[in-house]
Amino acid sequence: MPILFSLLIDLLLGDPSNRFHPTAWMGNFIDWLMRCRWRPRGNRFAEFVFGIFILLAGLTLTISAGLAISFAANLLPVWAGVLLTALALKLTISLRGLDHAAREVQSALETNNLPEARRLLSWHLVSRDTSQLDESKVSAAAIESVAENASDGIVAPLFFFAIGGLPAAFAYRFINTADSMLGYHDEEHEWLGKVPARLDDLLNFIPARLAGLCIILSAPFCGASAVQAWKIMWRDSNQTASPNAGIPMSAMAGALGVELEKIEHYALGKGFCVPTPADLAHARRILYVAIGFAALIFTLWSFYVQTH
Repeated sequence: MPILFSLLIDLLLGDPSNRFHPTAWMGNFIDWLMRCRWRPRGNRFAEFVFGIFILLAGLTLTISAGLAISFAANLLPVWAGVLLTALALKLTISLRGLDHAAREVQSALETNNLPEARRLLSWHLVSRDTSQLDESKVSAAAIESVAENASDGIVAPLFFFAIGGLPAAFAYRFINTADSMLGYHDEEHEWLGKVPARLDDLLNFIPARLAGLCIILSAPFCGASAVQAWKIMWRDSNQTASPNAGIPMSAMAGALGVELEKIEHYALGKGFCVPTPADLAHARRILYVAIGFAALIFTLWSFYVQTH
């Protein structure tokens, strides 16, 4: 029940401001540790160890917070405990926020405001340079982000909650945040983010494949092709540098029958039509149905564990 209630709360209320959002607190904590750290010139081992220290410090805090909230929920009446747990779990997911960001890009494209679509895409959804992207590339990047974030921004936290409660969901969210901030292949972050990046890859292995499966399952309910989604997922998912991101993205490419290309990196669904704003709208519909399937699966699993 907390999983379904957390999604309902998310859809009704959306995300709190950064001032009150635990994910923002996690990012601020990592940023504070980064500013305080000793920076030995060229000392890869020290950077590597400090990356581990960031993880251990953050996990200690987040797991403790998850345990404290779970303990408090168990002291309350059942309905109040479920509501408190759902409120806490909601802070690890952002279905409404993801859809809103994609919808803003779609709206800008539909009004032929390509510069604004590029700006919104860069601001909300991707870290790549968007200044030279045409309409189809902006649509493709937004669709990719919808699929990938469905996995690591929604399915993964719900998965870890289903198997380990709030402590596991909070821990996952911290590791994912650390990877997003430190997991870059540049001089400053290469060794600092090594462990966060690899651990994030490991933790997302199952959720990414579950997200791909849920996209496939949702396709027939959204006028898309489940068979084609399955075929393209198996054919193209290994093209991305990440061992996980290509799974939901290629499933989405197959379901929509579009080519999702990141120049000089990958072309998922190669040979299909280039995507349009209408395809982005279609991807948003698939997103909701896919998350519905994921929520149902995890709720049934939690119920099974509690009754056996």
